[in-house]
Amino acid sequence: MIRHDEVCVLIPTYNEAETIGEVVERFQAVGFDDILVIDGDSADGTRKIAEDAGARVRIQSGEGKGQAVRESIDYISRPYVLMVDGDATYRPEEAHQMLEPLFTGEAEHVIGNRFANMKPDAMSRLNQTGNRIINRAFSVIHGRDMQDILSGYRAFTRASFERLALSASGFGIETEMAVECVRNSVRTTVVPITYEPRPEDSETNLRPFRDGGNIILTLYRLAKKNNPLFYFGSFGVASALIGVGLAIYVAWEWFVNGISHEVIALAAGVSLLFGFQLVMFGVLSDLILTSNREQRQRIEHLVEEVSQQQKDIRSEERAVSSSRTESTTAESDPSAETVNEVD
Repeated sequence: MIRHDEVCVLIPTYNEAETIGEVVERFQAVGFDDILVIDGDSADGTRKIAEDAGARVRIQSGEGKGQAVRESIDYISRPYVLMVDGDATYRPEEAHQMLEPLFTGEAEHVIGNRFANMKPDAMSRLNQTGNRIINRAFSVIHGRDMQDILSGYRAFTRASFERLALSASGFGIETEMAVECVRNSVRTTVVPITYEPRPEDSETNLRPFRDGGNIILTLYRLAKKNNPLFYFGSFGVASALIGVGLAIYVAWEWFVNGISHEVIALAAGVSLLFGFQLVMFGVLSDLILTSNREQRQRIEHLVEEVSQQQKDIRSEERAVSSSRTESTTAESDPSAETVNEVD
């Protein structure tokens, strides 16, 4: 059972005047009373429209969607957060299926899969191709297939969000959240949603090549923390292949043409050695990371056991205290004594 009074709807915005009023009103219509619009200093009246529609409005201190999401947690006190874009491409009517895994305890972070029911013209072919490449790269690098890591429709517990170490300022925030969920073992699930085209009068803030490139770089950069073997190993393999190529060239020139290339041969040796060292460094880093994860899981398990034991002790103390109170009341109750005398 979804409890609306425990959910805050978070809407990061920047120049969404054409759609923000409709988005706020539609979420109110399905029962949500706490709607937070955190705005990137829009110049088109977005904030005024959102306030008139009944939303709480805050202005972020920096720029970019990532900055807005990171700052938003300071304005949220409710235990569950439903994050959605302000462009009217997501359906408020599907909020319940996004939140249900949180309330049932199945997950701590929920991602809405836009590809499950994408309406015609909702996403260009270029963006679809870029999304699929990024999702595939994520599954290879981080070992989890989350189907649509760039989705802007998400639900998560406030407690799980505070465990994520986020630093992205722009559209890379969704990628970083997905990586941090894997790195911190945040229970994550994916639910199918509908993705609709933007209204004709509204303009997207997404720049496919610039933002896509930043997302790819973010994805690769974060591999250093979550999959160091891939991060260092890819550089190492590339360096080793360059060394092998140079070595083949030197050997060919020596045996076929009788020409020696000492400098190139030295460069080949250095490149090969550097590549092998990077691969070994990646292996060692991966072993350390795996060990740290196991230790963290043990600590979390111990914390849960101690917490449960403390709850059991408190329950027993309350039961004993209640029993003593009832006993004292019975001893001091005159009517009880009268009944005993009659008997």
